[in-house]
Amino acid sequence: MQSIDRAMSIAKILASQPTEVGLPISELAQECQLPLSTLHRILQAMIKQGMVEQDAQTKYYRLGTIWLEYGLQVYDTMDYVNKIRPELDRLAKEVDESVYLSKPSGEEAIIIERIDSENNPIRIYDQLGSRIPMHIGAANKAMLAAMPIDRRAEILHGLVSLNGMAPLEAELVKIGQQGYAVSHGERTEGTSSVAVAVLNGFGEVIGAISVGTLTFNLTESRLEFLILQILETGHRVSTKLGYRPNDRR
Repeated sequence: MQSIDRAMSIAKILASQPTEVGLPISELAQECQLPLSTLHRILQAMIKQGMVEQDAQTKYYRLGTIWLEYGLQVYDTMDYVNKIRPELDRLAKEVDESVYLSKPSGEEAIIIERIDSENNPIRIYDQLGSRIPMHIGAANKAMLAAMPIDRRAEILHGLVSLNGMAPLEAELVKIGQQGYAVSHGERTEGTSSVAVAVLNGFGEVIGAISVGTLTFNLTESRLEFLILQILETGHRVSTKLGYRPNDRR
């Protein structure tokens, strides 16, 4: 198990690099806090599995393509992404902002799709695959608000203190009543987000659609416009996936 933990730590560090250049083993050892000999042994095993690649000239290490292969295979099984992508494209064009699709995963949510607006040169950029604690951000709060109370409590138990639970629950009740969530600077200062939960035919929360924007551009009328657009998109997407309000449990 220790080897798996170390390999995943190495993969996370390499994945966090802003470019594909990679890292030298000395810097990687410092980041991982592992002896060079131990790190070299793990890297060689990861190279054999396609998890890591080493540049022949620079000798720097970077992530292998096996991660992309597995990721695409998982992505391909998410049939609902293909069903709703046209709606995400349409929303991005209507609001001229970046649009995101998130998926709940335990106490976190994963960004699994991003559509950038071609007409807006200033973009809110969150990487695909980013994991965000479920109590942070409009998308995650929209999902929590749409979940059964017991499931929500189970998720929040390990994330929020007892003192913080009451105000968060009050916020989630309000979000549930209005059908959308708005956040300002919860993850990145100077940015805002508007989001709506996505439900399937069983009334289960399977994701959230959100729009990211710069806060200084967010006038009251602009916010009202974004809310209207995301509510309409959320309704169309959930309907496509078989959700009917009367079916919700």
